[in-house]
Order: sequence, then C-alpha cells, then structure tokens
Amino acid sequence: MGLAPLIIIFVIFYFLLIRPQQKKAKEQQQMISSLKKDDLVITNGGIHGRLTAVDDDTVTVEIADKVRIKVSRQSIAAKKQASAPARADKADKKEKK
Repeated sequence: MGLAPLIIIFVIFYFLLIRPQQKKAKEQQQMISSLKKDDLVITNGGIHGRLTAVDDDTVTVEIADKVRIKVSRQSIAAKKQASAPARADKADKKEKK
C-alpha cells in the first residue's frame, strides 16, 4: 500500500510532463529535417529570414538583401507561413463590403 501512491504520482508525472515534452521534441526534429531552400524561418535568437542554402548540419539564412548568415540547423525555432500578397487582402475587403 505504501508503494501505490508513489507509482500513481510517477504515472501522472509521466503523462503530464514527460510524454508531451517528447512529442514536442519529435515535432521539432521533423520540422528541422524538412527544411528546404526558400522556407521562411525564425531562429532561436529571434532572427527572421529566408533559407538560401541547406546543408547537413547548417543552413544559410538571408536576413536582408545580400545579408546572409550561416547557422546550425538546430538553431531554427520555427517555420513561418508565407504571407498572402497584399492585393488579395484588399480584394477580400472589397468583397465583404
């Protein structure tokens, strides 16, 4: 009986903390492995840019015209979705009126 509460606490701890963290790490690894040229990304340092080259361990990020930095693949925090052109937004607003 003295061991049952300890086991229950461990099971709760596993399902509330460890398992979600493993799932998030797996999703991050899949995102990193799917990086390709011209993807819009955000680095762990908060730098936004476009990938111009993708190597095994590094990627080259263009952060401004003719300004490129080479960073580790692991330093990519997220992919950004390409924003829609401004013309489409204006057309949608006209249709709503």
